[in-house]
Amino acid sequence: MSGPFIFVATNKVRDGKIEDEQCRVPGWIRFIQDNEPRTIGFHEYRSEDGTEVEYIQIHPDTDSFEHHMRVLSDLVNPSWKETLEGTTAIRMYGRPTRAILDMLEALAGAGIPVTVFDEHLGGFTRLQG
Repeated sequence: MSGPFIFVATNKVRDGKIEDEQCRVPGWIRFIQDNEPRTIGFHEYRSEDGTEVEYIQIHPDTDSFEHHMRVLSDLVNPSWKETLEGTTAIRMYGRPTRAILDMLEALAGAGIPVTVFDEHLGGFTRLQG
C-alpha cells in the first residue's frame, strides 16, 4: 500500500539561539509554502527545554521530498546554520530513494542515526479546506 512520504529531523539548537530560531521560522515556512507547492505539511516543534527542534514534513511522494532537498541545496545563505548546530536524528516513513539518502548525507553529514519505516500499512490524511 502506497502512502505519503513523511520526514522527521531532530536538530540541536545553538546555545542561546532558540529565540532567534523562533523568529526565523515564519519566514522559513513562507519560503517553503511559496517554493514547494506539493508539500502537504511542514511543521517545526521545539523541545520543552529549547535545546532541540524537530521538523515534520509530509509529502505526497518521494519526488516532492527530493524537490525540497534540491531547493535546500540551492540556497545561497542557509539561515538555519546561524541557529541550528546540526541534525542529530532522522526518521523517514516511506521508502527513501538513493537520491534522498545521498542528499541527506551531503546536507546533514554522515553518521546521523537514520530510521526508516518503509512499509505503509494504512492510514489517511485530511487536508484542511
